[in-house]
Amino acid sequence: MKRLLEISWDKRAIFLERPNRFLGLCRELDGAGRQLEVHVRDPGRLRELLFEGNEVLLKKAARKRRKTGYDLVAARSSGSRWVLVNSGFHSQIASMIFRDQRISPFGPVHYIKPEVKAGKSRLDFFLGLEAGREMYVEVKGCTLEKKGVAFFPDAPTERGRRHLLELMDATKQGFGAAVVFLIFCPLAYCFEANIHTDPKFHRCLYMAMEQGVEVHPLHLEYKDRFIWYKREIEICSRTEQFDRR
Repeated sequence: MKRLLEISWDKRAIFLERPNRFLGLCRELDGAGRQLEVHVRDPGRLRELLFEGNEVLLKKAARKRRKTGYDLVAARSSGSRWVLVNSGFHSQIASMIFRDQRISPFGPVHYIKPEVKAGKSRLDFFLGLEAGREMYVEVKGCTLEKKGVAFFPDAPTERGRRHLLELMDATKQGFGAAVVFLIFCPLAYCFEANIHTDPKFHRCLYMAMEQGVEVHPLHLEYKDRFIWYKREIEICSRTEQFDRR
């Protein structure tokens, strides 16, 4: 494993409920057991992680004058390990991976441009590679795991499908294109698009692969306040068949 990014936390708490997409209610474990309002920075449903009674890690908000005093960092998984549930760190983690050619799925990267326009969307990165090759890259975080299989998405994502279409258009223009899945599920051994949650995304991902879009599921773990890079894992069914009608 390679140590990447330090992500500190300030308080352990018990998760109570998620009144809306961005707000979570927790009860602190230390002190008087106060109820805390925390910012949830992850668009997924996270039902396997954010349920009443599960333990979570919180980081004190940098800005004092904010409605929520803490940010949600991580939650306990079924295997009693921590799973990062804060998408605010995804870009920084991906950038650190791309800059290290020993673990980058693209080899040496000469330059990185974040947040680039592509069609009607913005994609996470535009990379300059060897031999003048240039590549658009979109990064997605994955926290859902069942029986060792990491699934994305855990909620329907029209935005995610639109990004895949933009990546396919990039290949038609002669650019490289890739989607990188940051797999935060500690026990995952392979990755699969979640056909049950979003069949349109599932179909679109395999269409993108057929058109030359690279897919790289990178296995990571949040342990001892650091994100650790473990390895790239396989796609569970590269020979997936789907109805083209």
